[in-house]
Amino acid sequence: MTDLITPIVFKPIFQERIWGGRKLEQLFGKNIPAGKRIGESWEIVDRPEAQSMVRDGPLVGRSLHDLWVNFREEVFGKVTGGPSRTALSRFPLLIKLIDAREKLSLQVHPTEVVAESLGGEAKTEFWYVAAAEPGAEIYVGLRETMARAQFEQALHSKTVAECVHSIPVKQGDAMFLPSGRFHAIGAGNVLIEVQQNSDTTYRVFDWNRLDDSGQPRSLHIEAALQCIDFNDVTPGLVRPVGDTLVRDKLFEVQKWSLDSAREIAPPGQFAIMFCLTGVLRCGDADFAPGEFFLVPASMPDRRIHPRANGTSLLRITIPI
Repeated sequence: MTDLITPIVFKPIFQERIWGGRKLEQLFGKNIPAGKRIGESWEIVDRPEAQSMVRDGPLVGRSLHDLWVNFREEVFGKVTGGPSRTALSRFPLLIKLIDAREKLSLQVHPTEVVAESLGGEAKTEFWYVAAAEPGAEIYVGLRETMARAQFEQALHSKTVAECVHSIPVKQGDAMFLPSGRFHAIGAGNVLIEVQQNSDTTYRVFDWNRLDDSGQPRSLHIEAALQCIDFNDVTPGLVRPVGDTLVRDKLFEVQKWSLDSAREIAPPGQFAIMFCLTGVLRCGDADFAPGEFFLVPASMPDRRIHPRANGTSLLRITIPI
């Protein structure tokens, strides 16, 4: 492999969604397709149905999966990923931008144990609010402890939306969502989502919304009932500890405000960076708000520099 002296940048993959909008273009200059409601931009992904491809540089045209399988130590260092810390066949995170013009369905993702029994994939995730309209909120957990039978009764009586806990949010807020947490993203939010590499979602309630053909979207009630943590009551927003927003066995997310150069990670460790505000310089490249880049474990110059006042970023890593 060519010496990795510059950050790796991937092409985004845009996903049209019934609840999506155009804010990724307005806020971050994303070149999204004309006339489409883009709800998600998959920025870092290694899945059978979707692959991040290197945009330019010496690795141009290579997939994230190729880098993970064939150049793991040079790009990612000693990290293996996954709750068991054993080597995985795919890069263990999926990182997205989400534009919720309308609120998403009330849903849940399975734990490792339940996912195995249902034939799905576990999913723990983290949200950072990049932008929020006045009055925006998120829905997380339950308002009060309840038995499964009580929740089923709320489904039958069509009052399940009254069971979920809502939290007003603003730019800069963050939420950790362990698998099993009942949740939805409210309208008017633009989020950065860091999640386990999974696309398993069990929809519980979709606000009586119809799809483009006039039909209600599919629900997954029985599977969801096996996943929901009915003791997960009134969770709160993330409370940062220093720079750290969340540290889990799956991923760590930090927020940095830069007024001088800073080492990204020790040699032998990779990091994924996202420019929130200002301008970042890494290697010989500058990055503006909305741009992600991966700093390889073997990259020699491991410093990041602010190029404007008020520069801030998210730093995403996998604990070793």
